[in-house]
Amino acid sequence: MSARATFADYRFEASERPLFPGSPYSPVHHPLRRVAYVAVALLVGIAATLGNALVTVNLASVAGTMGITVSDATWLSSIYVAVNASANLLLVRARVQFGIPRVTHFLLVAYALTTIIQLAQPSFATALLVRAASGAAGTALTTVVIYNLLQVFPLKVRPLAILLGISITTFGVPLARLFPIALLTVGEWQGLHLVELALTFGAIAALWAVPLPPSDRSPAFERLDFVTVALVLPGMLLFCGALGAGRFLWWTDTEWLGWALAGATALFGMAILIERNRARPLLLIGWIGSVDILRFAAVALLVRFALAEQMYGAIGLLSAGGLGNDQLHPLFLIVSLAMLLGTVVAALTLGMKSPPWQVLVAALAISLGAWLDSGATNLTRPAQLYVSQALLGFGACLFIGPALLYGFVRVLQLGPNYLVSYLVVFGISQNVGGLLGSAALGTYQVARTREHAAALSEHLVSSDPQVSARLAQQGAGGLYAALQREAAVLAFNDVFQLVAMLALATASFIFIMILWVRFRERRQAAQEASA
Repeated sequence: MSARATFADYRFEASERPLFPGSPYSPVHHPLRRVAYVAVALLVGIAATLGNALVTVNLASVAGTMGITVSDATWLSSIYVAVNASANLLLVRARVQFGIPRVTHFLLVAYALTTIIQLAQPSFATALLVRAASGAAGTALTTVVIYNLLQVFPLKVRPLAILLGISITTFGVPLARLFPIALLTVGEWQGLHLVELALTFGAIAALWAVPLPPSDRSPAFERLDFVTVALVLPGMLLFCGALGAGRFLWWTDTEWLGWALAGATALFGMAILIERNRARPLLLIGWIGSVDILRFAAVALLVRFALAEQMYGAIGLLSAGGLGNDQLHPLFLIVSLAMLLGTVVAALTLGMKSPPWQVLVAALAISLGAWLDSGATNLTRPAQLYVSQALLGFGACLFIGPALLYGFVRVLQLGPNYLVSYLVVFGISQNVGGLLGSAALGTYQVARTREHAAALSEHLVSSDPQVSARLAQQGAGGLYAALQREAAVLAFNDVFQLVAMLALATASFIFIMILWVRFRERRQAAQEASA
């Protein structure tokens, strides 16, 4: 198809029809147009996650500027995750009914408008509104990245588009770590929102300049769809809000955390009851509850859980040592390169039976990286974490693309009715899984810090000459602060060891499942041969 031709002038062949309702057609494009689709995918993929990542990696500083506590500021991340994980409930059918351009541009314009409001009248309420709009737009843009790459690859290697598309969006966090703080803090963090706005306008312009081919449109929504979403979304908000704030307010000390989790459970339960009794449900509850899908979700969740080591464990350790974001640039440059290598290796080793093996190697890389971190001291600096964090970055990108593709192939075999359910399962395992990982590891680290501090304090007796000398140099306050720092480092080492064991256990489980599937296939082949 000519780079200058309009889709209105083109007659699509039957072989160019989309696999799923609402997806764009796939004609043969001019090479220049393919290059344009790749460029759009890169820009849109970065825009999908970078804005929220900039907030997440600078959350404590943003909270200080807004005059709120860190526990309150966690709602900025929680509302993003909740909306992002829930959005596919509506977006898949919205694309079928209204078309990809209308849905995507609507969400991008909403994101841009809320960002402009935040720039004009900055407040915590408007910041929450921006994060909600960012979560919805991020879900749409992640899919659009894949759609653009599907226009680039021929049919035989089209799975690469899915693998590369989801991998591009994972670069938001390491890129956010590379941004200089001085650029973002202009006008009390207005620089951060200006970057978000620039990315949003860039995505709008790119998608307008290089539009996707059209898709078949038809009525898709039912009234009960909105009832389900009206239950799931607030349930997600309550659940994610409690996960985000729990380790700061502490689970047993704050009553509303328990009420939030109970309310989320009730809302999810009502949504499940509605979906189980519908003729055309949004969520195929029976399929989601099947052994295969639960096993897939558990592995995806555990690997994503382990990957929280990088964002919480390693960064927490370095932050406890007094390092700021600008001092972490070399570390995250190396992590970004390792993630790029992981993406390349995943693409080069991709095959029909390779995803389980790729996820297995990813889990082993994560386990090794976490184990290497477990010997940290209060003198550990970014240079000592280059290898370990590169392993985690490599494992992250070796995992996420094959994991998405593995489930997507199963959906292709079953039919389009399973798409929403699969995307919701995968989105929750990755988005909520990351939040759950940070919450669990953070809770474990706080509890272990208290235990180590109590154990260390037992050895601090005034009759000890070394203790007397430290008291004379630092005073009681300085000695207590040093004890807390040492306890925190020991607790982070415990976190690293826990992650290493968890990732190793996940790898072992995957290996056992690979052997079981191979044994079952051989037994079936033997039975067929003897019949």
